[in-house]
Amino acid sequence: MRVLIVEDEVDLAAMLVEGLRAEGMVCDVAHDGARALEMTAATDYDVLLLDRDLPVLSGDAVCRALNTAGHPARILMLTAAGTLADLVDGLGQGADDYLAKPFSYLELIARLRALGRRAGHGSGATVLSGHGVSLDTVRRIAERDGRPLRLTPRELGVLEMLLAADGAPVTTEQLRDALWDAATDPATTAVRVTVHALRRKLGEPPLITNDPGYGYRL
Repeated sequence: MRVLIVEDEVDLAAMLVEGLRAEGMVCDVAHDGARALEMTAATDYDVLLLDRDLPVLSGDAVCRALNTAGHPARILMLTAAGTLADLVDGLGQGADDYLAKPFSYLELIARLRALGRRAGHGSGATVLSGHGVSLDTVRRIAERDGRPLRLTPRELGVLEMLLAADGAPVTTEQLRDALWDAATDPATTAVRVTVHALRRKLGEPPLITNDPGYGYRL
């Protein structure tokens, strides 16, 4: 799931990035509303984690602009005010959900995942399986022939995309766009290294093949 964090509090934004990446989400950051609109025009996000009180352009204005443009991203609005009137007003701007600061981190994760599912992220299946491998996409647990696999968030993401492709090739570009941040250098070997690590952890016989010119497949 690709998330754009729009938060002007630099320390809070950094904390959110670290936490959401640990949950296997791909995160980019904008520190003002105008920059957020620029980034949503260039990148397809599943969910925006949008602070309401932003410099340059407010969260309300960002919300209205995205809804007017028909942008498909779901919006979770953050605010320092948590009254019922604020909730109604925030949702009235076009937000899909609303969370008052300070918030529970576990509640934030649960709401982001729920919005990601509503955005149509992934295949829609809770458990993906094939070739003796199974992946619970909600609990983020993978097994091969009943053997638990200790995978990093990005390895889980690669495995999910390969299982969802059901034998069709998945290109390096597709993996990078879905699982790495927008600032990632296209020339980086991160995708190849991650696939290699996943192949090793899946064990024998090898399951991941690389068809030159087409991509990886399971």
